[in-house]
Amino acid sequence: MEITQLISSPILIAFVIGLFSSLHCVSMCGSIIGTLSFSLKPEIRSNKAKMATFIFSYNLGRIFSYMLAGLIIGLIESIVTMPLGEEHGHQILKILSALIITGAGFYIAGWFPTFAYIEKTGSRFWKTIEPYGRKLIPVATLNQAFLFGMVWGWIPCGLVYTALALAATSGDIVTSALSMLAFGLGTLPAVMGTGLVSSFISRISSLRTTKQVIGMLLVLVAIISV
Repeated sequence: MEITQLISSPILIAFVIGLFSSLHCVSMCGSIIGTLSFSLKPEIRSNKAKMATFIFSYNLGRIFSYMLAGLIIGLIESIVTMPLGEEHGHQILKILSALIITGAGFYIAGWFPTFAYIEKTGSRFWKTIEPYGRKLIPVATLNQAFLFGMVWGWIPCGLVYTALALAATSGDIVTSALSMLAFGLGTLPAVMGTGLVSSFISRISSLRTTKQVIGMLLVLVAIISV
């Protein structure tokens, strides 16, 4: 029973979703990382250690925003489930979360392109905060990199919303935030990846079979989460 609870833990599942969504992260966030890297001063770009520090700061800010979103969704979840009763409300949320994760799996596999429309739900908020991110470019300090990452973390993304749907089933605000932390850490290797890891991910990302396998793994995750 303890092993089953561990496997179905929203924190572990969120981390796995982050890992499985790496292909999407590379295509969506890789270009952002590239643009920001080229906006750095030449002396920073020429020093790989310094450049890696700035990219890591971007990602810390991004993951911090994920955690903040997790706190917010956890608070909303506690309010929404109150009238339904804790057990009944959580079960309904788990089913909805599983459906959204399944949609994400089919989306990555290339069988459900309509899922991309879920990203439009956050577009209005993104248009409000995106100008603040532009004001931080060119990034000159690690603090600026972190702040830009915080803004970047709110870019509309269906897979982030998928992780948030899972976080809403966690049962408490702290676990909800930790679930989003786990999701962010799961995406970190792909977004931070340079050299051999980056080229490997780029090669396999173009393979249809790879996308389908990862998509089906996400569907399996959805079944386990229920």
